[in-house]
Amino acid sequence: MVKKRSCDSLRVFGVVLEWAQGYERGPLSIAPTFHGIDDQIPHGNIFHNDSHPDLKVDFIFANTQAEVDTINNAVFPDQIGETHSFQVQNLSGTMSSLAMESANVTSAPVHNVDTIPTPTGTIGYLVFNDHIATAEQALVDAIATLDAANISDLVLDVRYNGGGYLVIASQLAYMIAGDGPSGSGSQTFEELRFSDKHPTTNPVTGAPLAPDRFATTTVGLSAFPPGQPLPTLDLQRVFVITGPNTCSASESIINGLQGVDVEVIQIGSTTCGKPYGFYPWDNCGTTYFSIQFQGVNAKGFGDYTDGFSPQNTQDSPGTLVPGCSVGDDYTHALGDVTEARLAAALAYRDNPGACPAPTGIGGPGPRFSKPGAPLSAADGRMLRPPWRENRILEHRQ
Repeated sequence: MVKKRSCDSLRVFGVVLEWAQGYERGPLSIAPTFHGIDDQIPHGNIFHNDSHPDLKVDFIFANTQAEVDTINNAVFPDQIGETHSFQVQNLSGTMSSLAMESANVTSAPVHNVDTIPTPTGTIGYLVFNDHIATAEQALVDAIATLDAANISDLVLDVRYNGGGYLVIASQLAYMIAGDGPSGSGSQTFEELRFSDKHPTTNPVTGAPLAPDRFATTTVGLSAFPPGQPLPTLDLQRVFVITGPNTCSASESIINGLQGVDVEVIQIGSTTCGKPYGFYPWDNCGTTYFSIQFQGVNAKGFGDYTDGFSPQNTQDSPGTLVPGCSVGDDYTHALGDVTEARLAAALAYRDNPGACPAPTGIGGPGPRFSKPGAPLSAADGRMLRPPWRENRILEHRQ
């Protein structure tokens, strides 16, 4: 069971960086994956993928509690206004000092909305990091921008997206596919399956079980009033960048689109494998989540508990999807066309089926790269609370 305070807008207490742990065992290596707010940290400063803190403290085999406390106090401060100093090593090997102060920060869930011109058409790119309520407006704005650019393909980067509101996933999937040949607007995005004790009735709402169709309008999670038509790209193919931190509602985007025969090409590492979800239950200011249902697509598929894996994954793949196994690249910025995963997506588009040598990780089990993996091809575990790696069915006003 998981509990949280609110998922309406991800207002978190801490610093403005999201961290990933490099290895399961051995000396701790952590690196910033992205900063959580737009335009408040220069891109040349510390963020994915310009530099990484040199906090090599072995907290698994540490000899003193002080070493563990040093890491926890710096990465997860207890109070607003705490200042912690980091020794930061950039990619050229230069060390410098950086002081960071903890604060309440409202996360921006959508980043790096951009277009990539090619001789065979314009490609859209966007980073989507959280299925929180404010994502509704941000995604509508992003898709409208890409639609106006007349893109012919989309690279959706959800490598760090742990999930959240399922309706946001449904909206985004519809905005990708639209009412083109897939006719997604009239088809099932996801159907809920409860235990065999409840084959026909939702035990939470008491309503008869019925498929949830792709969401074609706003639902009022953000500044947009409910019922406004969503912009669409009407694509029959989408490239999805994933990693071991791609969970729950993010996996529903892949599964839902595959259910209506939209071609999904997966670039990256195996997703975390969470086809389950819950209704929130409020009690005395705390919201509780207990796992209650499995989600299946229009074809009745939802058994991806070992995650989705690119076709050439070498290490214990999950459910295979066309694409390329590529480790995370901490040596280039997100959206840089030379960043390993984006570069692989662009190359696959030019030459379908062509992949670099596989460097991503599989599953099940610990989702870490092996010690010694280079920063240009490494996967780590995001350091974030469990409620940010789930799917939430219902929005509470």
